[in-house]
Amino acid sequence: MIPLDPDEVRKSLDGTGTMLPAGAYTDEAVLAWERRVLLGGGWVCVGRGADVAEPRSRRAVPLDDAAVLLVRGEDGVLRGFHNTCRHRAHELLPCGATATGRFIACPYHNWTFALDGSLHKVPAEHRDGLDTEAYGLVPVAVAEWQGFVFVNADGSAPPVSTYFAGLDERLAPYGIDRLVVAAEHVYELEANWKLAVENYHECYHCPSIHPQLCRVSPPDSGEMFASDGMWIGGDMDLGDGVETMSVSGASPVGPMPGVTGAARREVLYLHLVPTMLLSPHPDYVLTHVLEPLTAGRTRIRCQWLFPPEVVARDGFDPAYAVQFWDITNKQDWAACESVQRGVRSAGYRPGPLSAESEDGVAQAIGVVARTYLDGRLPTTVHVGG
Repeated sequence: MIPLDPDEVRKSLDGTGTMLPAGAYTDEAVLAWERRVLLGGGWVCVGRGADVAEPRSRRAVPLDDAAVLLVRGEDGVLRGFHNTCRHRAHELLPCGATATGRFIACPYHNWTFALDGSLHKVPAEHRDGLDTEAYGLVPVAVAEWQGFVFVNADGSAPPVSTYFAGLDERLAPYGIDRLVVAAEHVYELEANWKLAVENYHECYHCPSIHPQLCRVSPPDSGEMFASDGMWIGGDMDLGDGVETMSVSGASPVGPMPGVTGAARREVLYLHLVPTMLLSPHPDYVLTHVLEPLTAGRTRIRCQWLFPPEVVARDGFDPAYAVQFWDITNKQDWAACESVQRGVRSAGYRPGPLSAESEDGVAQAIGVVARTYLDGRLPTTVHVGG
């Protein structure tokens, strides 16, 4: 059971909706429950397939408060395992580290595993009578989608094609699977991860804190999309004469080859439940991947993706895109951190959301609230799904 009053959680679903009870943003026990059920039950982005592109390559990536070992087999298939040796639980790789080779060797006692996770060899001290078939690495469900790698910790999520139903068609013009990372920033936000998600879903706040954004994209533009899967999002328009989201509104690289017609005049804002924010622009794709560290602290890895032929051009510099979103991100983080301080206050009382301007926020909160109440992730962001 979620360590929150169910009646207080239900109030967040009344009318146009409200924020969640304070404990949802401040209680470490709630975050521990979310890690098991909400985060553990969904597809969580842990990087790009290009990070483990070659056969025999592997990488240890953080997942919740532990790590997963991604391994590209000789057959080209990407597999995932808990980053824990079956002997004495030593990490197989330090989190964030990479390695290559025909076998996975534990650095503690040299138990050796094949790339498919099976136990290959143990030191002489363990050879007599050991059932090697019983001591393979513990698998974790992994999937590659749009060039990203996703992990489902508890193995209960539907296939990514079902989980993200409808997005393949919407994202087709951007060719995201072939894009490459041209820049990366990592931020540490002194706020709960859900506050960053809620902030992402509305531009009600944009006139107050985002002057640069409002000069290139009307804050009241765009609409929310209908979703058949576990994603929430919509679009916003670019202003007259604006080519992309940059301080000047200009793009030095031009639109991506598949982006034509109306797509050249909009930016998409998509939340891939639970922890990925995906923002395709006419000329680049921006991602935010959220990693909850504590109930009041979140690491956010931000990447800017471009077509490889653009990155290969003489003089290419992604700074125009990075500068704009670094400014905007820091404005957002300051607001989220202020909200975090506010929800800790004895005076916190969840207020009503705007049906017109905060419908995306209501959907995101609704997914969380329904998970709290049902003890599992819903199958769609729509109520009753």
